[in-house]
Amino acid sequence: MADKVYITPEGARRLRDELNFLWREKRPEVTQKVSDAAALGDRSENADYIYGKKQLREIDKRIRYLTKRLDNLEVVERKPADQDRVYFGAWVRLEDEDGEQNEVRIVGADEFDLGRGWISLNSPMAKSLLGKSRGDDVSVDRPVGRVTVSIIDVSYTPFDAP
Repeated sequence: MADKVYITPEGARRLRDELNFLWREKRPEVTQKVSDAAALGDRSENADYIYGKKQLREIDKRIRYLTKRLDNLEVVERKPADQDRVYFGAWVRLEDEDGEQNEVRIVGADEFDLGRGWISLNSPMAKSLLGKSRGDDVSVDRPVGRVTVSIIDVSYTPFDAP
């Protein structure tokens, strides 16, 4: 059996919603289009039929992936006892050597989104931050070289939440 994969409740909900959409809405819609195209006759030169079958294969592949992935997920709902340290699910405010601040959130591999500042638990940055506390300086090996960041704040709710 594969190792458990950590994910936030929101991330697990998004994956379940995607699976539900693909299975209940998208797949039946594409199946109907393929059926309609097949009814037109010669399938070998029917672009709608050929494209529809390709879409169905892609949808089925994604459904299989999501089904297996959801079975392997470990949804982390509880906040850690020591909320001053960086653990899975934490929002972390960092300051780099130039005094620039940014925020990251440590999430599962299925949730990372650099545009939102969400980094994978498996990333070099997250691995360097885990277990550290507010005020700690952390060295991170990144593709652009080693950088040092200071942990300004740690929270288990978004910093901009009311």
